[in-house]
Amino acid sequence: MPPISTFVGRQPVIDRQQQLLGHELLFRRDATSPDSGDFSPLEADTQILTSILGDMASTWLIGDKLAFVNVGEAMLMSELIELLPPRKIVLELSTDTPPSREILDRMRILRTQGFTFSLDCSELDSGSEAYLDQVQYAKLDIQRECPQQFMRINAQLKSYPIQRIAKRVETPAHYSICRELDMDGYQGFYFAKPETLSSTIIHPGMVNTLNLLNLVRCDADIDQIEAILKIDLALSFKLLRFVNSAAAGNHIRITSFTHAITVLGYRKLYRWLTLLLVTNNTNAQVSAPLQRAAITRARLMENIGQQQGLSQENTDLLFISGMFSLLDVILKIPMIEALRYLQLPKEVEAALLGKPGTGASLLALTRSLESPELEQIAYLAHAAGLSATQLNALHAEALGWVENLGL
Repeated sequence: MPPISTFVGRQPVIDRQQQLLGHELLFRRDATSPDSGDFSPLEADTQILTSILGDMASTWLIGDKLAFVNVGEAMLMSELIELLPPRKIVLELSTDTPPSREILDRMRILRTQGFTFSLDCSELDSGSEAYLDQVQYAKLDIQRECPQQFMRINAQLKSYPIQRIAKRVETPAHYSICRELDMDGYQGFYFAKPETLSSTIIHPGMVNTLNLLNLVRCDADIDQIEAILKIDLALSFKLLRFVNSAAAGNHIRITSFTHAITVLGYRKLYRWLTLLLVTNNTNAQVSAPLQRAAITRARLMENIGQQQGLSQENTDLLFISGMFSLLDVILKIPMIEALRYLQLPKEVEAALLGKPGTGASLLALTRSLESPELEQIAYLAHAAGLSATQLNALHAEALGWVENLGL
């Protein structure tokens, strides 16, 4: 049987405290792969899972969190599923699959081996309720159901010891509804859209970071940069800690701001400041999953640029574009207004505003990996000159790089 080439994406599943519970793994067949009709559902599912969890550095794909994986009846009943790591995998079934006695017995056996289950509740009738004694999670689609239906299913689920997760939560309005219903978790970047589209006051903790970014971008004198560091204790402490850590291998001990800037260099300093802006703990809106999303985009865009043979300068621009792709969310204002606070290179601005070019195309590709449908991924990957295997490898490296940051 020829190999099936599959693109892989992830979407975060978040608990009530906006902490990462796990990811749903998303699969999309490459248009150049054999049509799934040539194989049984079991063969297709097996090839995908074997490829993803075997060849794609699953340590970084899953990390230390849970991986929600959709499985059909054939895969569930197969002994091959027992090759998956049970403590990290949540097997997700749909209420579209009737709960036969064989399926329920199989679920009981797999639970004794350490597997847990999630139920995608597209509908919840008297037949599908048989699943509820076997599952630990249940997902409700807030965009698919009308509000009354969503609340009805949620009320039914509250009678069971099940964590209720709202999926496709993409706006503050969606989140508000789910919070009122006391949902246990959320799936979808509900925080990835600004809650307000009007002018806002930038948090004081960010002002100096923004000013430093502009000074470094304009190649300002070290004295000007040092002047800001001297009035921001927290920022200067983070910089010295970072540079001392980075320079430890060379046995260099940094003792002053000027020395730190000189050793680090403007290019690396600028890159560090972009990372700091995204991970600034004083900004309550920048949750850990949002930080990971921005940094993963940045690293993946950089990786793709290197794969394409672009220069160091151009890959740096791609990194910055990915890092600032959620700037409107971080600052809680529209992107076009957010850009007024930063003197960014024209290539970065073009990418962030979606103007035609390499930056915008690669940013669209990285975003497609976060979408549950992965609809455009094959087209965008092909435009970037990447096969599914190449993109998956670059994505896995980016995920690993972000994990190593310890966010």
